[in-house]
Amino acid sequence: MNNSFVPNTSCHNTPSIIGYSGKPTTSIIMFLAAVGGNLLALFILGVHQKEHHSRSSVFCILVTGLALTDLLGTCLLSPPVFMCYAQDTSLISLGGDRLCNLFGFAVSFFGLAPTLILCAMALERCLAISHPYFYAVHIRRSFAKFTLFFIYLFSLAFCLLPYGGYGKFRQYCPGTWCFMDMDATGDDRANLVLAFSLSYSSLMALLIFIVFVCNGSVIVSLCQMHRNHMVRRSSVVSVARKKRLSLAWFGRGEEEMDHLVLLALITVIFVVCSLPLT
Repeated sequence: MNNSFVPNTSCHNTPSIIGYSGKPTTSIIMFLAAVGGNLLALFILGVHQKEHHSRSSVFCILVTGLALTDLLGTCLLSPPVFMCYAQDTSLISLGGDRLCNLFGFAVSFFGLAPTLILCAMALERCLAISHPYFYAVHIRRSFAKFTLFFIYLFSLAFCLLPYGGYGKFRQYCPGTWCFMDMDATGDDRANLVLAFSLSYSSLMALLIFIVFVCNGSVIVSLCQMHRNHMVRRSSVVSVARKKRLSLAWFGRGEEEMDHLVLLALITVIFVVCSLPLT
């Protein structure tokens, strides 16, 4: 949607889409991929729970919250963009500053909330693998639901700060989206505007760092668990027996490995998409 040859300063108040040519193919493909991917994820989670006839685990509740949050964000943010393309008009011309501010708030909220959920997922796996006793005693399904509620509440409060004067939303090229003002050019509240964008980006960077540290800790813990398990058995079993024990260990740890692989893939994709903007 961006046009790198058009300076963003010319798009802050433009009444029409700059550099628009043809249909919004990229936006449509991204919308369909996001909706289809999240619906598929929710379907798989539902089938998994039904097949195992069990209550959702803490990790599954967090994954469900992540999928629902991302799906809701896609469904709320995409229609105004499509309307802009259909009418060849900018977001400000479509709904004024009110729509621009609302769109900027939504982009900020649906950027921060999924990141916090991803961080909670990484912390949950880290506790489950590295500190199993603490996890078994203190972490329950109700804790996951409370965590999601707190994440939504915190994200809502943080992203509403520009409405109170701490920060500002602004339209960006090609004129189909709004986000927080990151340069505050010609604004008499430049310090507050820049402070908000710096706070947001710093928080996002911190969360990404925590995710990487937790995932790294889980990988190290799993490798150490497997190595210690094999060392204890090495003096009393044959080579064939050790091989069977190794396979058995991985069988018992299959669920943990599935969670780790899923979390790692989500983290890589999310970081590739969000880190440049952050």
